[in-house]
Amino acid sequence: MTKATFAAHPYLLGFEQPERLMERTAKSGNDGYPPYNIESRGEGVYRITLAVAGFSEADLSITLENAQLMVRGKQADEDDGRVFLHRGIAARQFQRSFVLAEGVEVAGASMENGLLHIDLRRKAPESVIRTIKIEKGDS
Repeated sequence: MTKATFAAHPYLLGFEQPERLMERTAKSGNDGYPPYNIESRGEGVYRITLAVAGFSEADLSITLENAQLMVRGKQADEDDGRVFLHRGIAARQFQRSFVLAEGVEVAGASMENGLLHIDLRRKAPESVIRTIKIEKGDS
């Protein structure tokens, strides 16, 4: 049995990219850590907030490649001789990814009280109208 795909519709030409992005997001391996919020802060303005308590700015990296925003965290191993009777504060590395729509760009990032804020904004698309000349055929 053949799986019908979104991009296979005859009126949707060239939409293979969004389908690949959806597949990549489904396979991204996000395991729920760290927890995050996504909020709309106005027309075309968004904020992703990740709870990264215990991580410093130097422990975190934010990259954008092919419309995929990747946030990684890795704390340096500190073996200072402490013996924990209970260790409930997560100190594990993580990787969290978000797929951004075309025209959405990262406006900046900041840390505040153990929260990493990543601000996004959608650029207004340029309106392009082009007239196509009809040429005579060789029939």
